[in-house]
Amino acid sequence: MIVYDLKCGAQHVFEAWFGSSSDYESQRERGLIACPLCDSPEVERLPSRLAIGGMAAAGAHAEESPSTGPGSGSGNVRQRRDSERPLPPPSADQPSFDAEKAKKALTAMAKAQAEAVAKSDYVGGKFAEEARAMYYGEQAARPIYGETDRKEARALYEEGVPAMPLLFPVKRRSDA
Repeated sequence: MIVYDLKCGAQHVFEAWFGSSSDYESQRERGLIACPLCDSPEVERLPSRLAIGGMAAAGAHAEESPSTGPGSGSGNVRQRRDSERPLPPPSADQPSFDAEKAKKALTAMAKAQAEAVAKSDYVGGKFAEEARAMYYGEQAARPIYGETDRKEARALYEEGVPAMPLLFPVKRRSDA
């Protein structure tokens, strides 16, 4: 997983998780990334200090690609990725990053989410409708999960309906 710090046109800074840098680029090009606070699709990537998994964790520090353009010579150009920049040394008030602890924490969170999903009812695209019905006492409360768009998720938040996005992707189902 790669964690990128992103910033929207309104200067809101947030983080997003991607399977790879190409996943980020693909989602950005398709307009699938938007600010969770203002829903602005104008999002730019900030330099990120955390990369879990992938080439950076495997020890690859540069990507080689053939050089192109005038004056590039006959060799290869080594390009650094943002996630491969060396981290500054930790200050006295900032603990150092421990990749093993981070991996264990992410694994524990993924396991907890999987257990919660297994004990929940899948409601598909009716998530907002079901969540509201339970919140307003129109039906018995029960654990649910499903899908909704950003606009509807924002409306749930503004109404005070207790709901949150899942931290990790789940396989879409078609049985709701």
